[in-house]
Amino acid sequence: MKIGVLALQGAVAEHLKSLQLAGAEAISIKRIEQLEEIDGLVIPGGESTTIGKLMRKYGFIEAIQQFSQQGKPLFGTCAGLIVLSERIAGQDQPHLSLMDMTVSRNAFGRQRESFETDLDVVGIDEPIRAVFIRAPLIQEVGEGVQVLSTYHDEIVTARQGHLLACSFHPELTDDYRLHQYFADMVQEYVSHK
Repeated sequence: MKIGVLALQGAVAEHLKSLQLAGAEAISIKRIEQLEEIDGLVIPGGESTTIGKLMRKYGFIEAIQQFSQQGKPLFGTCAGLIVLSERIAGQDQPHLSLMDMTVSRNAFGRQRESFETDLDVVGIDEPIRAVFIRAPLIQEVGEGVQVLSTYHDEIVTARQGHLLACSFHPELTDDYRLHQYFADMVQEYVSHK
C-alpha cells in the first residue's frame, strides 16, 4: 500500500511521517505522473487559494479528479478540506469539487486564535489531539456525507465514501490515529481493486 502526499505546499514531511507510523509506504507527490504509483493521496494544509493555483498550473485538478473517479481514497486536512469541497462560502470557484459539503475559510479566526483540543472521532476509540490553525469549518454536508467529529456543534471531520476531510492538522501531533483511519480506507481500496 503506497500513499502520496501532495507536495505543493504545507506540512508534507509531517504527513509522510504519520503515514509511515500507520504502516504505509509514503511518498511526496510533485508530478501528476506519480499519481499512477499510489493507492491514496493526502492533500495537506497550507493556503487553499495558493494550493488551487499550483494545482491548476501543474495539471493536478483533472488528474486528482480522475484519481478520485477510480475510487482511490483522498484525505484533505485544513486547506486540503477546502480544496476537496464542492462549495466554498463567499467564493465562486471550488477547486476539486469532489465532496458534497459547503466550507467556510478561516472560520476559527486568524493565526493568533489557533488552539489545540481533544476530539472524539467516529471510528477511533479514544479522543484524538487536534491542532486548529486558521482552520476552515464545514458549514453543511450532503446526504451521502457522514459527520465524524464536531467541535462546539460545528462539523470538523467528515467522510464521503472514499473521501475524508478534517478542519485541523492531525500531522502536527504524535497521534497518528487519523492517518491510520485513512490508511485503513486505502487498504480497503487495495484489497478490493
